[in-house]
Amino acid sequence: MRTVRSIDVQGRRTRVLIDGQPEQPPILLLHGIGRSLEDWQPQYVALHRAGYRVIACDLPGSGLSERLSAATTVPGLAHATLQTLDAIEETRRLHVVGHSIGGAVALQLLALAPDRVATLTLVSSVGFGAETHPMLRLAATPVLGALATRYTSRRSAHLLERQLYVDRSLVTGERIDRAMMFARRPETGLVLHETARWCGSIRGIRPQWRNALLNRVSDHVRPTLIVWGQRDRILPAHHVGAARRHFPHARVHVFSGVGHLPQVEAAQAFTELTLDFLRSQPAACA
Repeated sequence: MRTVRSIDVQGRRTRVLIDGQPEQPPILLLHGIGRSLEDWQPQYVALHRAGYRVIACDLPGSGLSERLSAATTVPGLAHATLQTLDAIEETRRLHVVGHSIGGAVALQLLALAPDRVATLTLVSSVGFGAETHPMLRLAATPVLGALATRYTSRRSAHLLERQLYVDRSLVTGERIDRAMMFARRPETGLVLHETARWCGSIRGIRPQWRNALLNRVSDHVRPTLIVWGQRDRILPAHHVGAARRHFPHARVHVFSGVGHLPQVEAAQAFTELTLDFLRSQPAACA
């Protein structure tokens, strides 16, 4: 039975979704910067029906989860994710699916705890190039970024949602209402600013941490699926080239005419692609 609840993780309130039984192979879904576990809503039913224990959480400071006590970093988010898994007593090897910054967190999980990661699915993932949307470059600046990420209006939420999709019909009132609800939380803007600053600058995403992380995970080869939207405005699809070089063994799929959230904009095809990949790794979580 699917449950969404807030649990205590090292003194932090953390929102977690669990659907499935403890004996089923676990799959962990990690959302992107400033987003929430709702971004995986189109996948929950199909993954559960396929026999997986589905786990999704709001990363610290995103959605309805409380922030970390220290400034937000990708390693910090990965450590917090491991703590969340420990809190729900899920200590087995997982299929890890990460979108955008969640992809970087997935890679960091592999670097920190390779024995906990069975497979990787990286969706429009941070980590393979410097280029990113001007709004995120602005968010990374010391003064303007701090101010910009605190500013909340329905118009700004609408404009941000429009950057994520090619199909504008997906920019619904429900999605804007949800974005506004999360954005009004005092810590949301601060965490967005901290994450953007750690990852990048006005020039884009920093190469130092990207290269160091990719070098670390090169020692831990895992079955990998790389997915992108061909018309991604946040992280351009040509980053796939670097992803292929770092993961030459990976399966790669680029969805034509799709933006930054293929799991939403091409939901059925994305889910089928993911399940086909997972079924090709039957013993990965053993």
